[in-house]
Amino acid sequence: MFGIATSMPSSVFDELWRLQQDVEEMFGPWNIPAAIRSLPRGSFPAVNVGQTAERVDVYLFAPGIDPKSLDISLQQNLLTISGQRALKVEDSVDYYRQERFSGEFRRVISLPEDVDPDRVQAKYADGIVQISIERRESSRPRQIQIQ
Repeated sequence: MFGIATSMPSSVFDELWRLQQDVEEMFGPWNIPAAIRSLPRGSFPAVNVGQTAERVDVYLFAPGIDPKSLDISLQQNLLTISGQRALKVEDSVDYYRQERFSGEFRRVISLPEDVDPDRVQAKYADGIVQISIERRESSRPRQIQIQ
C-alpha cells in the first residue's frame, strides 16, 4: 500500500518496536500509567478528595511514612503536603527493577474557595492521613422557614 512499508524489511519495524518497549520499561510511558492501578510520575502519594456541605476531606495514602515527618500547609486554598520516603537499599544487590518510589515528594491540591483555613484537622491511621477542612459557616446551605 505505502511504498515505505513495502521497501523496508519487517525486521526493522520489529527492532524499532522492541526499542520502544525497552525505553518504556526503563523510563515508563509518557504520562500513561503502566497498569490500571499505577500512578503517573509525580503523583505519589495517591490522594482522594471528597466533599460534603460541611467540609472537604483529603485522604493521603502514605504507608511506611512517619506522619510526623509530613509537612502539611494550607495557603490561599492550596493544600500542600510534602515529605520524604526512604527505602532500605542493599548495596550488594544489583536491582534490575524497582517499582517503589523513594525520595522527596510534594503534592499541591486546589480546594474550593469556601474552606476555612482556621478549621483544619489531620489524623493518621493505618497508613492513611485524613485531612478535614471545614467550610465557612456563611457558605453552608441553611434551611429557611416560612413564617
